[in-house]
Amino acid sequence: MAGEMRAVRQSSRDGGEAARGELLVATEITAGYDGPPVLDRTSVEVVPGRTSVVLGPNGAGKSTLAKAIIGLLPPTSGSVVLRGEDVTGTPPHRLVRQGLAYLPQLLNIFDQLTVLENLLMGGFTFRGRLSDRISEVLSLFPDLASERGKKAGQLSGGQQRMLALARLLMTDPLVAVLDEPTAGLSPLYAERVWAQLDGMRDRGIGLLVIEQNAKIAMAHADTAFLLAQGRNVLSGPARDLAGRPEVAAILVG
Repeated sequence: MAGEMRAVRQSSRDGGEAARGELLVATEITAGYDGPPVLDRTSVEVVPGRTSVVLGPNGAGKSTLAKAIIGLLPPTSGSVVLRGEDVTGTPPHRLVRQGLAYLPQLLNIFDQLTVLENLLMGGFTFRGRLSDRISEVLSLFPDLASERGKKAGQLSGGQQRMLALARLLMTDPLVAVLDEPTAGLSPLYAERVWAQLDGMRDRGIGLLVIEQNAKIAMAHADTAFLLAQGRNVLSGPARDLAGRPEVAAILVG
């Protein structure tokens, strides 16, 4: 089943620029709310089938960066390019149709709907047979398959996070931005979430993951971007940055 999903996704990329280079590029993003900008010329990028993580202390602007990329917070300057097209400030619902999915840290499932109904809601942009897509996604989440008739609010915290990932996959994304997908989870469930993210990467999806747990993120990521006070301060291959003492100093703030 995973092979079928990979084939479908690859066919959607054939002939596209994203298959040969960056899939998502945010360049010198400046953004904020009322007052001084939270982000100051911050840049990140994602390539197909690779995981980029964004790390930094609390208040570094990580979640603001995610919102600026997916159109919830239009940047005051800078650009967001998806598959070679400038999509800066494009509303999230349009970006979903262009292959960009977003998993917020909170409010990422519908508590009063069943597992199956959540997946149906997640598949509103899917153009193939929705029943087939649900079967494909549930094959990746066997714990959810057995609970498909249960209300999402009755699931454990770890199962709810898995459901959020499953809903994201229903859109058949090319790239996904995930804001702290392991926040509040036990170490066991955090590893299970990362195992699912690794599977998404292996199926060709480009991932941009905002993470607070630097140790687990570095163990699974291909590239790391470290932010402090809304600015890029360090980036490179995760395996090269993992043991560097300045990384710990940046994360402490």
